[in-house]
Amino acid sequence: MAAKSLLNSSSPYSTRFLNSESKYISLKRSQLRFEPKIVFKDQYSIKITRKGGHLKQRGGGCMVKCAAEGIEKGMLMGGEAVRVSIPERYKVVALTACVMCLCNADRVVMSVAVVPLAAKYGWSSSFLGIVQSSFLWGYIFSSVIGGALVDKYGGKRVLAWGVGLWSLATLLTPWAANHSTASLLAVRAFFGLAEGVALPSMSTLLSRWFPTNERASAIGLSMAGFHLGNVAGLLLTPIMLSTIGIAGPFILFSSLGLLWVSRWTNGVTSDPRDSPFVSKSELRLIQAGKTDSSTNKGQLPPLRLLFSKLPTWAIIFANVTNNWGYFVLLSWMPVYFKTVFNVNLKQAAWFSAVPWGTMAVSGYIAGAASDFLIKAGYSLTLVRKVMQSIGFIGPGVSLLCLNYAKTPVTAAIFITAALSLSSFSQAGFLLNMQDIAPQYAGFLHGIANSAGTLAAIVSTIGTGYFVQWLGSFQAFLTVTAGLYFITTIFWIMYATGERVF
Repeated sequence: MAAKSLLNSSSPYSTRFLNSESKYISLKRSQLRFEPKIVFKDQYSIKITRKGGHLKQRGGGCMVKCAAEGIEKGMLMGGEAVRVSIPERYKVVALTACVMCLCNADRVVMSVAVVPLAAKYGWSSSFLGIVQSSFLWGYIFSSVIGGALVDKYGGKRVLAWGVGLWSLATLLTPWAANHSTASLLAVRAFFGLAEGVALPSMSTLLSRWFPTNERASAIGLSMAGFHLGNVAGLLLTPIMLSTIGIAGPFILFSSLGLLWVSRWTNGVTSDPRDSPFVSKSELRLIQAGKTDSSTNKGQLPPLRLLFSKLPTWAIIFANVTNNWGYFVLLSWMPVYFKTVFNVNLKQAAWFSAVPWGTMAVSGYIAGAASDFLIKAGYSLTLVRKVMQSIGFIGPGVSLLCLNYAKTPVTAAIFITAALSLSSFSQAGFLLNMQDIAPQYAGFLHGIANSAGTLAAIVSTIGTGYFVQWLGSFQAFLTVTAGLYFITTIFWIMYATGERVF
């Protein structure tokens, strides 16, 4: 009541109080950039309004609403609660990382389960390589088609269909293995056909949702999930094989895939402009940070022009080399540790899982470092060349050193170094498709991925024959290291970060 008397009085003290309060409000005005209007309703309320927003204080609490920025926060000055809105693009990348984790977990289940299957059916090392590569038979065909579909229909729809179909194929795998070898090869090929859309969908979707200077970090987070899928598959599969049986891990991961589809279809759009959940301020941030705003309406690029550009071939060769080394390690690591060092399946799974876990961390570090260099003013071309060079020279040297490993621990260290450094390629050729051809990135990704898949088929089968004929992995590791070095030279000479198409 004393405060009310003071405010209603016309004494010099009340004038001094109002002047003092006006200065206080004026200071706030200079920071928030609006003209104040003061209305005294009672002893506890002060209302300040402006065009496009208002600040209201009552009873020790306040609500700040800046409609011009599309941001609304509720705060209690006593520190009881703060409501913070998570940007929608972070939710998109989190869901993308989850599905990339499932994507690789579904792949690696077979890399572990093939050991007891080979013992049960008496498969030779060469035929085991054929079984391992059957996934790639379908994968090679769906990459180009899937990339074109992503450009036309968007990453959301294509990825949802892909996850649903590959989860179904995963569920059918143990039944097919029990039925016949031909059924198993057919189901694994269908599984690869469905998974071929995953990487083009991820790359195109994140390019739509993230500004250029955040794109490498977003790809790094999604690929971290991809690599952690190896860890999950390698660690969980032996446990479930020994407790539930061969069907256990296939049922688990296929069920998780179907659950993911139900969440994805209701919460994500292919383009942030179509999302009902994204704020206006976030949408402006995304659009302002892009160098490309045009979208493809389904037209294919002129193929003669596409293949006449050396930056296109730099991406294709980089994808070939990356897939060659990646799938050799993915498919053969458990067999490598069991054959060379005679460790049991569970130990081999642990030795194989550690490198993929560190690869997930190093991939994000590579993405963050790439974004930092771009924000610091370095050219896209320089950043892409540096990251890709680290991603190939490092694994090449590590694989040469692996030939001299005498213990499983030493071998695990060199494989960890190879895979950790290879993850820098994610900030190299994997992002470079969006740099040179934003309108046709899905299609270009499909072409490069198909060439890389062909190389993966050759390397996966070839490793089996090398092991059977020579009884050693060393020769194939040396060939792979040489391929890394040659491709690095070509990349440095011809890759660019500038838009070509």
